[in-house]
Amino acid sequence: MFIAFGIVLVLLIGITLFIRLYPAFGGKTSASGRARYAQSPQWQGKKFAYTEPTSSFQPSSGNMVSLLRDYLRGNPRVRPDRTLPVLRLGREALEDRDRDWVAWLGHSALLLHLGGKRLLLDPMLGPSPTPVPPFGGKRYNRQLPVEPEDLPEIDAVILSHDHYDHLDYGTIRKLKDKVGRFFVPLGVGSHLERWGVEPERISEHDWGEELDWNGLRLACTPARHFSGRGLANRDGTLWCSWVIASPERKVFFSGDSGYGPHFKQIGEKYGPFDLALMECGQYDPRWSDIHMLPEQTVQAHMDVKGGLLLPIHWGAFTLSLHDWNDPVRRATAEAERQGVPIATPKIGEPVYIGDPAYPKEAWWA
Repeated sequence: MFIAFGIVLVLLIGITLFIRLYPAFGGKTSASGRARYAQSPQWQGKKFAYTEPTSSFQPSSGNMVSLLRDYLRGNPRVRPDRTLPVLRLGREALEDRDRDWVAWLGHSALLLHLGGKRLLLDPMLGPSPTPVPPFGGKRYNRQLPVEPEDLPEIDAVILSHDHYDHLDYGTIRKLKDKVGRFFVPLGVGSHLERWGVEPERISEHDWGEELDWNGLRLACTPARHFSGRGLANRDGTLWCSWVIASPERKVFFSGDSGYGPHFKQIGEKYGPFDLALMECGQYDPRWSDIHMLPEQTVQAHMDVKGGLLLPIHWGAFTLSLHDWNDPVRRATAEAERQGVPIATPKIGEPVYIGDPAYPKEAWWA
């Protein structure tokens, strides 16, 4: 018995040290950072919280049984059975600062050219949304529209929260020396600092904070989600959506979010938007508080007074039990029913903001 106890103790110590020392798990917030948290309306003493009760999973005996049953049963369509089409972004496209355009890089990663600035949104370009890439679900395609090392200088990276499928250690390490600024919600800067980004290049923000930067207007806006990269730091950093505006165009980036009243509030204060980049994927009715269903994605788009809808958070990884293309299929059907224009670009295909000739091909069918 003592031998078994010793083995368990060694394993626990080993796991604790691994989590503490392995840089992919991120950093810890400083005392000054924690003092700033206390001034945030979202800080509830020990963690951040949305304005309404929110659960990452609706706990009940029925839900637990059904979830276990569904995982054991599996779904052969959670991953595509073919290589998805990917358009490579060449040097000419990457250097195009004269037009406003966005390229979806898979999942929620986006390259946005707006007002002459080159921005990366949630640039997760790694092979797996886990702290240890050999383990966990793999990206559907090995090929990316552009490799991190092939990207030109980036004016800013804008992050919505610190989950592994949005903030990737390997990607940041490859990008950090070519990025001018990092705009992040409260607490996320601690991860970047641990990974070698100088504090003076990091700008942390609470919901409702606005700033002018190099001709763009940014606003950190609410989202209904959660955060954390380890076993003991759940909701220890903030999550958010973003308003990104030039004098000519306005873009909304939802980050991850369940449906909630914040969408209408954002629309009333900042809308209308020329383009809305809206979460649509990795959902389930059992955790709809934190990930919208596709029909809710379309409603949220209308709430924020979006113009063109571009569904994101799908097409790269399997983090739920639905068919891999169920998000875009359902969102497209609902958008057509509601009369909402929706773009369905291939991964890497540019969408020119304000151009009525946006991608509509059902390549995912």
